Amino acid sequence: MFKIQLQHILAIAAAGYLFSCTKAIDYNDPVSDDKTKPEAISNIKVSNFKGGSFITYSLPKTENLLYVKADYVINDVTGKKRQTKSSYYSDTIKVEGFAEKKEYEVTLTAVTRANVESDPVTVKVHPDTPVYKLVAKSLQISADFGGVNVQTSNVNKKPVGAIVLYKPDGAPDYAIYEQRFSDIEQVSFSSRGFDTLPKQFAVYITDQWGNNSDTVYKTINPLFEVQLDKNKFFGNTLPSDGKVGFGWVLERLWDGNHGSGWHTVQESMPLPIVATIGLGVSAKLSRFKLIGRSGYEFAHGNPKVFSIWGSNVAAPADAVLPVFAEEGAVIGDWVNLGNYTWPGPPSGANPTSPTAADRAVYNQGMEFNVPFSAPKTRFFRMAVSESWSGATMAHAMEVYIYGNTN
Repeated sequence: MFKIQLQHILAIAAAGYLFSCTKAIDYNDPVSDDKTKPEAISNIKVSNFKGGSFITYSLPKTENLLYVKADYVINDVTGKKRQTKSSYYSDTIKVEGFAEKKEYEVTLTAVTRANVESDPVTVKVHPDTPVYKLVAKSLQISADFGGVNVQTSNVNKKPVGAIVLYKPDGAPDYAIYEQRFSDIEQVSFSSRGFDTLPKQFAVYITDQWGNNSDTVYKTINPLFEVQLDKNKFFGNTLPSDGKVGFGWVLERLWDGNHGSGWHTVQESMPLPIVATIGLGVSAKLSRFKLIGRSGYEFAHGNPKVFSIWGSNVAAPADAVLPVFAEEGAVIGDWVNLGNYTWPGPPSGANPTSPTAADRAVYNQGMEFNVPFSAPKTRFFRMAVSESWSGATMAHAMEVYIYGNTN
């Protein structure tokens, strides 16, 4: 069954605004009795940007003027149209969502409170290359553990979506397998759930106005991945590791019970708070899933900022880990496998007051990718540099670790 995962979709929805004005206005104000036809706008100037244009003008001298509207086609292929409005408080209107870097016509009309329209004025705009096309230029897809990895650069940090398509053997066409929406600068995610046989994938970039880039097609052999056997895990507490409190011993972190976990003492302790797990095998890690403590979502000692360190030696010596180190940094027998931040509430609410939906998402756990460049490891060492409460303690309920043990 195909799955659709929407990430940061609130950023896309919020960006789909219809009006551009300097002051909020109700376009349903009581109708005026003045049926005088307004003059057309004049002194038009255009300033172009990526995917759109600002149009400035002089307003007609009409006392009951309500707004100026712009009507335009944003995609010549689909014929899709947009309309934006700007109130009489402003001398500028923003038109955007254009699919190409080319010339477009925009029709501007002044409208009174009596809903009487001026003669339309047509202006030509020439928006620069839209962001979705710029993002598509750096789009790359490659094999990953259990699936395909998608990477691209969004230097403008505008909302875009990366759409992953998959064509099963014998299927007549591709279908959407996963969708990821975000406005972050460096986009990197993996679509998983596949065996290692050759698979037909495709990816394209879209924006909030429904413009789609060219599609990149590629046949990929996903890399072998398994969930590491928790029966082989063992506690490998080192002198600089966090001191366990309340009887919440380290072994509870992989006992399969999300109602119990690992918890350090609530005392003034040096950061980071560290826990070291022996994996029982040497594995190239692909990802891990961490389950936080329910009832304390985005709070208390649940990890917020942390790193994962690994060692592939049989009995690694202790090393005092820093609060932060670059990915790939080596300290003694340990190498930094990745740095992570647990995302805040999906709704955008303050972490101190998450919604019920935010809590539900949190309690499903959070999955984190291990960089493909990370070396094989026999030990999984989590170093919490910041908890959600800022206290010098940490707790977590369960960890699931994946990778290639061959």
